[in-house]
Amino acid sequence: MTALVPEPAPPAATLASGASAAPVPSLTPVPSSIPVPSSIPVPSSTSSASSTPAAGATAVAEPALRVSALELFFDLVFVFTITQLTASLAHHLTVGGMAQVLVMLAVIWWMYDAFIWLTNAMPPSTHGRRGTLLLGMAAFLVVSLAVPHAFEGSGAAFGWAYLVIVAVHTGMFAAAGVAVASVLRMGGLNLVNTGLVVTGGYLSGNAQLAFWLAAFALQFAIPRLVDLPRFQLRADHFVERHGLIVIIAFGESVIAIGVGAGDAELSAPLIATALLTLAVCVGLWWAYFGHDDDTRAEHHMAGLSDARRNQLAVSVYNLGHYGLLLGVLLFAAGVKSAVARPGDPITLAQASALAAGVALFLAANAAVRRTFALTPLLPRLVAAAVLAVTVPLGTGISALAQVAATAAVLAAAFGYEEWTVRAR
Repeated sequence: MTALVPEPAPPAATLASGASAAPVPSLTPVPSSIPVPSSIPVPSSTSSASSTPAAGATAVAEPALRVSALELFFDLVFVFTITQLTASLAHHLTVGGMAQVLVMLAVIWWMYDAFIWLTNAMPPSTHGRRGTLLLGMAAFLVVSLAVPHAFEGSGAAFGWAYLVIVAVHTGMFAAAGVAVASVLRMGGLNLVNTGLVVTGGYLSGNAQLAFWLAAFALQFAIPRLVDLPRFQLRADHFVERHGLIVIIAFGESVIAIGVGAGDAELSAPLIATALLTLAVCVGLWWAYFGHDDDTRAEHHMAGLSDARRNQLAVSVYNLGHYGLLLGVLLFAAGVKSAVARPGDPITLAQASALAAGVALFLAANAAVRRTFALTPLLPRLVAAAVLAVTVPLGTGISALAQVAATAAVLAAAFGYEEWTVRAR
């Protein structure tokens, strides 16, 4: 996916005393071969020029760009999206059902992440931008409503709503005064991708899945087909927004506890399973936010060149977070079954989803931390591997036994991490 945004205004002031002045944005895009999804907004802001503060001028740091209230409101739809995908996976824990959820999450997340880039470059600070963003929110809602039966008759609604999302995304750049040629190139590539989604929506079975898988594959190919101008990504807003998305995903795991319990009697096994499931959620939260990893990631991103920052934004926050979200979906699907029958064995598919979800999250998290040079990593990777041993506990003993073992594995891994950190 390709997206361009207008050149941002020059910084209001230079950096603090003793540092060189902030780079002055160029009015002409500088070509680059950085692979960035085509739906991602890319404002140019590169220039080799620098200056020093004028005599007597007061150096003022650029104000922080934080997530707005409207963006948090926008994220409510993503909460619903995660819930719908989890429910679909829980009801279709098969290879085919997994493939369907995998591709739907990929297609939705690609464009949702594109809107994160969009608000990073163009904060919703005017009524026009807010109204257009709300239109995109409505289209995402329709997509989410279509998820449960997207492969059983609702695929067309999914596809046309997806087209509206792409149109809103592209239109916001056009309205911002981006060069027509850039808008047409971006829109054209996104239209091809969307065409696969819309066409697949009118098909069924393997034919529909093949078209949507092709759209998924195209999302990886497009960045390598287009040279994009450099731009200055705001690391503070970008990292914070993705952290909030991860918290939203954790919320689905908590919701899965209540959905799984339903109106069952609050027996001791049910309460124990619910509390241990919450403990696993805390472990996943610690994996992502422990030791202020999000703040350290923000500082790391802020200190990089524009080119390297863009590369990490794609590899870590688009692809890497796709793995994190998929892991949470799998875990939540397994949790529903575990809480529904805490004292009984669960199926192999359900036990595998529970263990694989946590393992995938840990593996993806370790890859992200490695990129940011955050350590240690080995305990998390070992824990991800050991979680496979919990599957026989779920199928042979009870769901409670597997959840308890999962919580114990996470506690051991993070306890060992704390010991190694304090021992330094």
